[in-house]
Amino acid sequence: MKKTFFKILVKLNKLLLPKLYKVDPMKLTNLQKAILGYKYWALTNSLN
Repeated sequence: MKKTFFKILVKLNKLLLPKLYKVDPMKLTNLQKAILGYKYWALTNSLN
């Protein structure tokens, strides 16, 4: 149940949130860093 929830969440993140893979991490704003951390958290939970 938990794994499927996070897999759905990751798919929604891909559709709704901006893509930050081409941006230098040192130049991100605090909001962009928070989005990146949230996306990472959701992805790692979907893989476990």
